[in-house]
Amino acid sequence: MSSAVKALLEILDLEPLEVNLFRGRSPQTGWQRVFGGQVIGQALVAAVRTVENRTPHSMHAYFLLPGDPKVPIIYEVERIRDGRSFTTRRVLAIQHGHPIFSMSVSFHNDEPGMTHQATIPDVPAPDALPSESEVKQRIMPTMPDSVRRYYERERPIELRPVEYGRYVGQKYPDGRFNVWIRTTGRLPDDPAIHQCVLAYASDLTLLDTALVPHGRTLFEQEFMAASLDHALWIHRPFRADDWLLYAQDSPNLFGARGFSRGLIFARDGALVASVAQEGLVRLRRGEA
Repeated sequence: MSSAVKALLEILDLEPLEVNLFRGRSPQTGWQRVFGGQVIGQALVAAVRTVENRTPHSMHAYFLLPGDPKVPIIYEVERIRDGRSFTTRRVLAIQHGHPIFSMSVSFHNDEPGMTHQATIPDVPAPDALPSESEVKQRIMPTMPDSVRRYYERERPIELRPVEYGRYVGQKYPDGRFNVWIRTTGRLPDDPAIHQCVLAYASDLTLLDTALVPHGRTLFEQEFMAASLDHALWIHRPFRADDWLLYAQDSPNLFGARGFSRGLIFARDGALVASVAQEGLVRLRRGEA
């Protein structure tokens, strides 16, 4: 297991304080804010630990205040409903005495039914794309400094963008952004761990997709960005340490709010999750 994956699992392993009360911490990486995917993943862990024999199928979250990485985050779980088929939890993340994040999570027991799904996009397989080492050796020298610094860091999630040319100035008029993702090491077999890791990873590239139609990226200094809300639906079983295709697009950007959505497919074409997010995409004052 890579050190980055081990660190991620430690971040997701919340400390129980009392019934329905958990404490999480942030990695000390020097960032001035808490990564939104971390809070989503930790909040889902808190909810999962209050439910037995059911798996989460949907979660809807709002980011209320920026998180402070220097102090722990307290997660308070409210047991809204325990029904015959569905269970509902509400999670509140608290720092400095104030809510910084809220999320509702719905759980469902397994039951049979009809099935259909969207078709996986026809894109190159991950093995046909530059690996992380190839990106560092061949492509990274041509990338802007901000993008290069991001790829130089050791991360728990490996990213293989299909449209990686956008980071060196190439435009994609259809506005689509496809990224293969997986953890950089094998995970334990517990399905809940894979679900919480996917929740973490679902926030990595989605907001940046709002700028694909403009040929821009959030790595540029001109932009100030923040997630406002986030929704994730889990459809089918999957492993987050196997390649997953995150097929993303952005139907709307207006009033400094970008709306992006994504479908997440397993390599065999199974649709395993859907994601939607609205975020702040603001040009800094004086920038055009």
